[in-house]
Amino acid sequence: MTAKHTVRVGVKSARELELEVDDPAAVSAAYEKALKGKDRVLWITDTRDHRFGIAIDSIAFIEIERPLDRGVGFGN
Repeated sequence: MTAKHTVRVGVKSARELELEVDDPAAVSAAYEKALKGKDRVLWITDTRDHRFGIAIDSIAFIEIERPLDRGVGFGN
């Protein structure tokens, strides 16, 4: 018996896909490469090693956030 994998397909809409990644610079570089080349899909692997394929034509923007500094204590 083979292992089953979950596949979730999103459709074009006014929604956003939020992923946690280890290397945001790689995502940015892959997106720029896809826009300049003939790639029709941007593939992103998240921190849980899940792969997401996103049609280049359906991407409105990509936002990369900085990680939050988590201080210790009660000060500012």
